[in-house]
Amino acid sequence: MNKTIKYIIYLSFVIAIGFGFYKKVYIPKHTFKIIKAIKGDIKIKVEGIGNVGARNIYKISSLYGGKVLDFDIQKGEKIQKGDIVTHIDSVDLKNKIAEQHILISKLLEDIKGLEVDKKIAEVDYGYQKNLFAKNQKLYKLKSISYLAFRKYQSAKNMAKLKVKSLSFRIASLEKQILQIKEDIKGLQKRVDFYTIISPIEGYVTKKYISNQQNVAPTQPIVDIVNPKDVWIEAFIDTRISGSVKIGDKATIKLRSSDKVYQGKVIDIDPVNNPITYEREVDIAFEKLPVPFYLEEQAKVSIKVKVLKNVLKIPASALSFYNGKDGVWVVKNQKVKFKPVKILAYEGERVAIKGILQNDLIVIPDPKKKTLKNGMKIYHD
Repeated sequence: MNKTIKYIIYLSFVIAIGFGFYKKVYIPKHTFKIIKAIKGDIKIKVEGIGNVGARNIYKISSLYGGKVLDFDIQKGEKIQKGDIVTHIDSVDLKNKIAEQHILISKLLEDIKGLEVDKKIAEVDYGYQKNLFAKNQKLYKLKSISYLAFRKYQSAKNMAKLKVKSLSFRIASLEKQILQIKEDIKGLQKRVDFYTIISPIEGYVTKKYISNQQNVAPTQPIVDIVNPKDVWIEAFIDTRISGSVKIGDKATIKLRSSDKVYQGKVIDIDPVNNPITYEREVDIAFEKLPVPFYLEEQAKVSIKVKVLKNVLKIPASALSFYNGKDGVWVVKNQKVKFKPVKILAYEGERVAIKGILQNDLIVIPDPKKKTLKNGMKIYHD
């Protein structure tokens, strides 16, 4: 075999390898998927993470200490305003009330005895009064001495004084009974405080004690939350929170459930967190999930507005090049980077401004050649 033939064979082999590399490696490496933007509406949503919270948490406690009786309320149970939460044993007060009633009975018996004595004294006073009147006439007629007359007068006055004294003692005992009755009312009011009543309608979110346990004065018994007070305390990036307003519709996704709950924005904190650059936005449930758990993590999505008839592309088509957001467009098999303005995100799609609907947009592929201005590419 001469050299010419050898060179021809070698050259053919190199060409074959080069052609194979070009077809199998170079072209696939420079071939990209392309798309066109589509027009349509896009719902702008603001998302954030937060926790289930409440405007007011009512801590129910007893004004007085004692032993807890018939405490059967369970966590998560719904109770109505005025329902009995529990009773605290008030044995000492009940004994004091019983003692006061016994004292009243004794005083009433004393009054009965004094009233009998008063009637006798009144009869005696009437007798002494008549006797005095008769002897007064005799004294005026000089039929009896002054000393005898003074004796009848003194007897009459003593009888009258006895009636007054008995009346005073009866009135004093009656006044004492009235005071004891007022004391009993006061003790009874204290007894009423030993019956713990729910001040609101709501759900028990926490129990601090158990049945038959001794509690100290003002020690918490349960926490109750009004369902109207329950909300999500969500934290939104300050840069996107400006478009959120009270009344905006929202969806709530709790960590413990796959269900999506409807809600609305009811409060916006006017002060931003200077460290996290977030703003608290409170979202109320349209229908509260039962049971609910305070401090449970939740994800919220707030619908702020709808952009009409905008250009939308897949988020995967976006690139960041030379410090700008944009897309790669291809013309005559050469790519060029076009900066765009991002209007909003909607799931995997993004609304943009700065391109034409007919532009051929290249989807960057990290497994392929890095795109550069003026680079030649192939597309499917």
